[in-house]
Parts: sequence; C-alpha cells; structure tokens
Amino acid sequence: MATQRWRLDLAYDGDGLHGFADQPDHPTVVGLLRATLRSQFQLDDFPFIVGAGRTDTGVHAWAQTVHVDLPEPLYRDQRGEESDRLVRSLNAQLAGRVRVLRALPVANEFHARFSALWRAYRYLVVPDGGPGLTVTNSLAWSVRGPLDVERMNAAAAELIGEHDFRAFCKRAEGASPDDPVRREVLTARWSLIPDVAALTPAGGELVRFDIRATSFCHNMVRSLTSALVAVGQGQLQPVDIAHRLVSPDRSGLPAPAPASGLALIGVGYPEFAGGPSGLVTL
Repeated sequence: MATQRWRLDLAYDGDGLHGFADQPDHPTVVGLLRATLRSQFQLDDFPFIVGAGRTDTGVHAWAQTVHVDLPEPLYRDQRGEESDRLVRSLNAQLAGRVRVLRALPVANEFHARFSALWRAYRYLVVPDGGPGLTVTNSLAWSVRGPLDVERMNAAAAELIGEHDFRAFCKRAEGASPDDPVRREVLTARWSLIPDVAALTPAGGELVRFDIRATSFCHNMVRSLTSALVAVGQGQLQPVDIAHRLVSPDRSGLPAPAPASGLALIGVGYPEFAGGPSGLVTL
C-alpha cells in the first residue's frame, strides 16, 4: 500500500508516562500514539514512529515532533482541511494524555530526527521554595535559595559553542570513557520570570533556564541545570563549568536535576518541512 509521510507536532505531560520510547508494559508517548494510529487507520500492525528526541520519564514536551508513514488515500488534502480532521480525531482518542498540535503531510525525505536543525529545552526552578507541593514538583524543581542569576548566566555563557560534554552526560551503552561527546550549544540563558501560576506559597519570581543546541546527549540538560544551580547557590564557581568542558571528570558535581522541571519546547526544521515546532524565539 502506498503511504504518505506525516509530521505530527505533540505536547504531553510527562507525569504518569514512562518516557517517550515504546515500552510494552508501560504507558509511553510512542505506545499511546501507535495504538491510536493503528485503531484510526485499521492497520494490521502498529506503525513505526520516529521522534526528534527521546524524553525520559517525567519530562514534559510542549513541542515534540515525530514522523510516521500512513496510508496515502486517507487524510492527504494539502489544503489543511483533512489535516485538521485528523488532529481532532486523534485527540479525541488520546483523551488528553498526549495532544496532537499539528498534522502536516511532508516529503518522504523528511526525518523527525535527522532533519532537525536544533532542539530547545526549558527548565523551571523555584528558588527558596521549601519542599514544594505535589503540583509544584510536577512542573518545577524547588531548591534552596536565593539564587544568583548573574553568576549562573556567567557560567551558562561558557557552554556556548562546541564542547565535549562527557562530564554532563550519561555514557551511552557500549561507549568508552575516552570517547568524546561533542555537542554544539547555540544559546543558554537564565531568566527571572513572574510566578503567574502561583507555584510558590509567597508568589514572587521563578528562575527559568532556556537552552538550545543542535543536539543533546542523555541527561545533559538536567546535569547542566543542577551544576548551574550550584553556581547560583555559591557551591561552584562559573569557572568550574568551563573546566568540566575540558576535563571529562564528573566527580564533585551534583546529581542531575529532577526530570519534572524539564520540558522540550521546540525543534527547528527548514521551511520545506514546515518550519520549527513550538513558539521558540531564542
């Protein structure tokens, strides 16, 4: 049967999901989407889904992107009317656990992972927030504060460019400790933002980390976040971050920040593929 490649932009709350990749015995983003697509198109087997990047258990996404090949005679109207109908139908079946933001027919050359130009993540921190309520802990990380954002930005500036991030990544299976893990960071910045969602008992401000790179290694954003928070608390110096980009030694660095404060907020694509997902303006 002839197929049409589709790009789907997704949002999901990572709380209650066991990450992005399919796991037969647990609810995951891919598992839910594969089952829904199989039912929608009455397929003999589950379709193969490729994502821009995998998110761990508890990590959120406001703008994940996947591609999937679906039967060509269905939903192929390039004018968008059929695309909107497909989005509504899928969302009705997914029932809020995963939400399809956009469905776009694309050329077969499009690849959700390899066509991506960059990925952007955001991490939310509650400074001096105490233990935090359950709702707070599902969206942000409550840490001992206050935090010196100026020092944190001085350290974040060291990340810009291409570096060996071995000190901030979980080693890939089969990789040697001597294998470099080179990644290019395009932007990295901390900001103070109003607590409009009242995540802290006293209101005030939250601290937000935005980082964009061509690609990320496993645990990279969470490890960088915890190290930069330690800089803001005075436990590390900004120069310590620069030193760890030269030396792969991870000793003395804090454990990765919790997954729940992290969200994938955008993926960059060229115009032929529909442009970037999300509302990232970094």
